[in-house]
Amino acid sequence: MKSWFQALARTRDRIVGGIARLIPGLAKADPVALDEWERQLIQADVSPRLVGEWVARLRKRGPGDVRSEVEAMLLETFAANPPFAFPRGTGPTVVLIVGINGSGKTTTTAKLGHLALQQGLKPLVAAADTFRAAGSHQLKLWADRLGLDAVVGAHGGDSAAVAFDAVRAAVARKADVVFIDTAGRMHTKQPLMEELQKVRRSIDKALPGAPHEVWIVLDATLGNNAVVQARTFKECVKLTGAIIAKLDGSSKAGFVFSVHRDLGLPIRYVGLGESADDLVPFDAPEFVKGLMAH
Repeated sequence: MKSWFQALARTRDRIVGGIARLIPGLAKADPVALDEWERQLIQADVSPRLVGEWVARLRKRGPGDVRSEVEAMLLETFAANPPFAFPRGTGPTVVLIVGINGSGKTTTTAKLGHLALQQGLKPLVAAADTFRAAGSHQLKLWADRLGLDAVVGAHGGDSAAVAFDAVRAAVARKADVVFIDTAGRMHTKQPLMEELQKVRRSIDKALPGAPHEVWIVLDATLGNNAVVQARTFKECVKLTGAIIAKLDGSSKAGFVFSVHRDLGLPIRYVGLGESADDLVPFDAPEFVKGLMAH
């Protein structure tokens, strides 16, 4: 499994590489050094509003260790993002996985099932992305490889019906958690959102009160464009968290701060690499440590 240090190498070069070079100026709150670090933070796709807060704080600081001050600021951003844990012994927790096609949604669904299995839970994964020919097939391949129970819809079938069947199967098989992969693209945005609402209603019929969680998968290589996607989905679907995929391939992981601070979404899990074991619970101290490591 990749480490946080390895996965954050590209973004670290922007955020911390600038600090290392600019420490003398930042320690004195030199305007030129502050402007340069501000530019590098924005290039790492930290939101301008958050960058403004951090730079203003450094301008007001007294003498001291710049790196420690920056590390404290980054960590404080995630103060309201505690680690997530699935409830046990309460019947199946239903998790709806949403996001655009290409974000890593289907792969992430399988990895979530694997992670739940490793935690001693009984998971079930469902392929409700019936609009994409390869969607169901891809998830079934992952499920077979990882030893996961799966409910798969036929290409062109009713995605809401697949979700309904998956939840009923989870109840009957006494599963602890069910992860439902959904479509990420249709002809236009509105039909997709309408389809997701239909899936939600179907799930609620199968198990009143479900889905209990709705998580959006965001491709870290897209940086701030991923924030725009999350905002669009949040307007139409009640999101309860975000999963950051492909973090190891991004130099723009600064957008993760914006997802949490600007959109108010907890970061649930992070993909540090391509293997099944590289999806890990989001750990704010480890994330910051990975960014600030020498």
